[in-house]
Amino acid sequence: MATEPATPERVAPAASVRPRAPRAPFPARSWFVVIVLGLVGQLAWTVENMYLNVFVYDTISTDPTVIAVLVASSAIAATLATMLIGAASDRVRRRKPFIAVGYILWGATTALFGFVQPEGGVDAAQAVGFAVVAIVALDCIMSFFGSGANDAAFNAWVTESTVPANRGRVDGVLAIMPLMGMLIVFGALDGLTQDGQWKLFFGIVGAATAVVGVIAFFLVREPAETRTPPDGYFGAVINGLKLRTVRENPRLYILLAAWAVIGTSTQVFIPYLIIYIQRYLRIDGYAIVLASVLILAAVISVLGGRLIDRIGKTAAILPAVAFMIVGLVGMFFVRGMLPVIVFGTIMMGGFMLSTASLSASVRDVTPADRVGMVQGLRMIAMVLIPMVAGPFIGSAVIIGADETYVDLGVVKQVPTPWIFIAAAVVAVLVVIPMLALRKTPAPDPEDLAV
Repeated sequence: MATEPATPERVAPAASVRPRAPRAPFPARSWFVVIVLGLVGQLAWTVENMYLNVFVYDTISTDPTVIAVLVASSAIAATLATMLIGAASDRVRRRKPFIAVGYILWGATTALFGFVQPEGGVDAAQAVGFAVVAIVALDCIMSFFGSGANDAAFNAWVTESTVPANRGRVDGVLAIMPLMGMLIVFGALDGLTQDGQWKLFFGIVGAATAVVGVIAFFLVREPAETRTPPDGYFGAVINGLKLRTVRENPRLYILLAAWAVIGTSTQVFIPYLIIYIQRYLRIDGYAIVLASVLILAAVISVLGGRLIDRIGKTAAILPAVAFMIVGLVGMFFVRGMLPVIVFGTIMMGGFMLSTASLSASVRDVTPADRVGMVQGLRMIAMVLIPMVAGPFIGSAVIIGADETYVDLGVVKQVPTPWIFIAAAVVAVLVVIPMLALRKTPAPDPEDLAV
């Protein structure tokens, strides 16, 4: 925006007065796209991350190794897809085709899950083996389409459709979408899984995802300006993994390191949270606890998004993490339903504010010609590293505490409050990259997606 040239009569503001960050409107059409594509995408991810494991356990195999292979394969496929599709969308300078077609294929493959079941026959073991291979392969294909459409193209579109002055608000809303997805699937569709109606369950979510893909063709507008990376496609894919790129974009990689720390912290306790509430705290109404925490934390995230834009994204990271740590420490001590809801809300609200601050900060330092490529780096920081490291830390803490319960005559280990202290210790490590960030000069705005 053009500004008047300075004149001798103008008086510069006092150095001690910090100007308020300018407000930037975000079009209603863009808000609709963010909310609809963000929410339905998270519905599909909720089904894949939570219910697919239950489906496999109930209908194919109770072997935990199968679920471990399923989760690991999906995480690898999702990361590769984000890197490949992100670089491809950079090359063609378009996001909408990848979003729309990707959502349609994502929905179609999601609907197919219900049809993968062992066929009756003489060799039951062989039938189970075929079903396991089929479900792992289908999950990888689905994750590839889903991550290509959502994590790569849609997130790149969000970066290019926002500006620094409104990214806190937008990412504050996007941060609550996984929680809203869980609430909707749990509240509206969980009954189908209880009745064993898996084909209808997967079909509804798949159809909704595909319909949103069709809608995207008409509603998503390409950003006014995009830049094409100077190298070829393969070079664009691996560009983010080069040491030269790290040296050229130090603030980007420092922020991604901070994101990996926070993501790992949450993965220390999240995989065991429901089991902890049910088996250690013996709170039967865990659904009430979960719903209350998710709704209240979502409110904190939406309201906090505006505050993030006012005080600055990077300035908000440490306070948000501190808020999360207060909740984690509180969770170590509380036992009753109401105190768990209170500190669980602080814990998850702080996590979402941390994620929103980090996500918006990463967008602010994203190179203009590498927006799609950066989405692959985001996946490594927010999914791959946390999902590999975090659960193993939590598992080691649980094994070390050695507390058990008996289920149908079988002695099983139970998560203990120490998982929250372990998560808090990991979260404190975010101070290291944030201190490094303070010593790192800001990049040239001309090179960024602002």
